[in-house]
Amino acid sequence: MPRVLLAPDKFKGTLTAAEVADHLAAGIGSVRPDVEVVVVPVSDGGDGLLDAAHRAGFERVLVRAAGPTGVAAQTLYVRRGAEAVIELAEVCGLGRLPDAVPAPATATSRGVGEVIAAALDAGCTQILVGIGGSASTDGGAGMVRALGAQVRDSTGRQLGEGGSALAEAAEVDLSGLHRGLATATITVACDVDNPLTGPDGAAAVYGPQKGADPELVTTLDQAMSVWAEVVAAATMRDLRETPGAGAAGGVGFGALAVLDAALRPGAEVVQELTGLEQSMADADLVVTGEGSLDEQTLHGKAPAGVAAAARRAGVPVVAVAGRCLLDAPTLQRAGIGVAYALVDEASYVEEPFEAPGPLLERIGARIAARLPEPAAGNRP
Repeated sequence: MPRVLLAPDKFKGTLTAAEVADHLAAGIGSVRPDVEVVVVPVSDGGDGLLDAAHRAGFERVLVRAAGPTGVAAQTLYVRRGAEAVIELAEVCGLGRLPDAVPAPATATSRGVGEVIAAALDAGCTQILVGIGGSASTDGGAGMVRALGAQVRDSTGRQLGEGGSALAEAAEVDLSGLHRGLATATITVACDVDNPLTGPDGAAAVYGPQKGADPELVTTLDQAMSVWAEVVAAATMRDLRETPGAGAAGGVGFGALAVLDAALRPGAEVVQELTGLEQSMADADLVVTGEGSLDEQTLHGKAPAGVAAAARRAGVPVVAVAGRCLLDAPTLQRAGIGVAYALVDEASYVEEPFEAPGPLLERIGARIAARLPEPAAGNRP
């Protein structure tokens, strides 16, 4: 019986990784009901991290936490024993902005700190935080304040939320940090290597995506420098230039400098979390993919990580995407034999966005048709 491992990432804006896998499985089953399909959705540490962990056996835990504008709402993390997985995007990411209206100067990472605190209160000692999809540029100040830090101006007044307020920061008091942090291990899943400040920093590179105009980008970058100075004074180390410090509007910096977190590539962490390589042991084919296969895919995105793991296991790989901008030699160097794109299957331009499911099922059927037939004595 052929065994196919489906390990896609999300198709951003259309389908979750699990939904992509379900449609592919339906297509494969329509042609080859004898094929064993194993589903292990993956993520690069951003959107979809919770789904991947839940499919790996983690249980959902509902909590209330602040969204990016500070308004509390129901959200969740997932837990397995002493392990907790938190997805920043689910708590206070761009998708949580009320009416999708950006708040680049005042958006906060407080909510993710509140969820970390909830996990610590529940006895979790190993906490993984995926930090993609942030709506804020606050250097992680909101997160660490939710965990007990106090940030004051030169008069001793507590600062407001958001990145622009940090221009007035004069002191950060870490004496009240959550006691659970002393014995917990915090890992941050991060797929970028930007520093906190400067032309490649959090404000300059990602601020415009969050609604910041050029003047506000300059203001936020200066505020991040002030924040880095006061954190360095409190911790006796300056980590603003550390690769990944600028991730998620500087949440990477706050996690590194204040929570003593370790930053790791998101795709790598998710592979370990889901047991991806173990699932490849008896696979005849691995199918991965994401919304767009392009140059970014080759730099730490989940499909590249899946292909690399499959190559180590000696299993062939095909990829599925909304669109593919990589030529055949580039795909082969990445360990991907064939790539199928929804745009090539579509009968009209918007179909991959409006109705991707049937297109994926059609591609699943094409993949199944190329699988080896079972031996004659084993035919159903």
